Amino acid sequence: MTSIKTSSTERPTPSDSTPAAALHSGTSDLRALVLNNLRQSGIYVALVVIVALFAVLTDGVLLSPGNITNIVLQYSYILVLAIGMVILIIGGHIDLSVGSVVALTGAVSAVLVIQQGHPWWIGVLAALVVGVAVGAWHGFWVAYAGIPAFIVTLAGMLLFRGLTLRVLDNISLSPFPAEYQKVAAGFLNGLLGGNGFDAFTLLIGAIAVAGYAVSGFRTRVARIRYQQPVESFPLFVARVVLVGAVIMYFAWQLAHARGLPIVLIILAFLVLVYGLLTRRTVFGRQVYAIGGNLSAAALSGVKVRTVNFWMFVNMGFLAAVAGVIYSSRSNGAQPAAGNMFELDAIAAAFIGGAAVTGGVGTVVGAMVGGLIMAVMSNGMQLMGIDQSTQSVVKGLVLLVAVAFDVYNKRRAGTAR
Repeated sequence: MTSIKTSSTERPTPSDSTPAAALHSGTSDLRALVLNNLRQSGIYVALVVIVALFAVLTDGVLLSPGNITNIVLQYSYILVLAIGMVILIIGGHIDLSVGSVVALTGAVSAVLVIQQGHPWWIGVLAALVVGVAVGAWHGFWVAYAGIPAFIVTLAGMLLFRGLTLRVLDNISLSPFPAEYQKVAAGFLNGLLGGNGFDAFTLLIGAIAVAGYAVSGFRTRVARIRYQQPVESFPLFVARVVLVGAVIMYFAWQLAHARGLPIVLIILAFLVLVYGLLTRRTVFGRQVYAIGGNLSAAALSGVKVRTVNFWMFVNMGFLAAVAGVIYSSRSNGAQPAAGNMFELDAIAAAFIGGAAVTGGVGTVVGAMVGGLIMAVMSNGMQLMGIDQSTQSVVKGLVLLVAVAFDVYNKRRAGTAR
């Protein structure tokens, strides 16, 4: 037998097991991790920077216990709308009618409770039923008639604003009974006592931190199991500690004001439920699939029409929840209620990381985007900046957020 020798000039191709390949693979994974999380991580940094900036510009008033409570009360309904809006945007749709639906649901509730004397909970249930019906109306035209959501909801914006005027007969109704007002203006205080502060609020804050840490750890373990890139463990711990410190500071400030707002409990419940819905359920994965690639989703067996229909039903339901909160906060119903709310909700979703092309976004990101808008609005109000300048600043922030999204996509395409 003769042996065959390779020429000394030949070099074996490095396999995936060689150190060079491993290094290249590690670099690629790190690049993918950075590209995939830059937008979401950047938005947290932006929130911290904006809060710090306005805290300095307002001489600390922004972070005072009373003002933090006011931010929660004043912008909770926008955050509720942002939850539904980001799900629609992930699915490749949009809803321009939510401000009108907020007005209509609040008007229906006011007529039943204030004008006709029904119990407060009848008004709440009626508002939710109307919101679901509006969502089903939109869902039918979009999902089954094939009309673009932009057109359907633009028509809905006009239609339901007109119905609001009809229901209220062009007048404002107030006041609501005390029980109804507690939905947006009530507090849980003194349940566990406390010397000069509310211990129950601090307990809820500690539970929230523990839940965030456990959820983050489980997500990290799952990513490692499926060989997906993750941040280093020290960085993960640092992130959990930082977020936990922010949550506890927020809880401490609320505990030294009026306690835990009821509307914050409602909002936290919705964030938890919809966070699980979008990340852990078949429906959530189908929404992402439709927004990411409609044709591929249909070929994969996703019932596109059904999913689209229920996305709009959900948006109508959340618009009704926001309508109840807003009418409770304002202690009445007005024909012009909800004006421009849809733009604030859309801005919160896009600033929070949703992509203009669909398929990308998170509920938590929308919350962070909404908080950025809330902090900017509140900070500029404290500084005495006029409304026109506030609108200019908000518009520029929205434009920069969308431009950043487009830039990230182009860079990701170049990296491939």
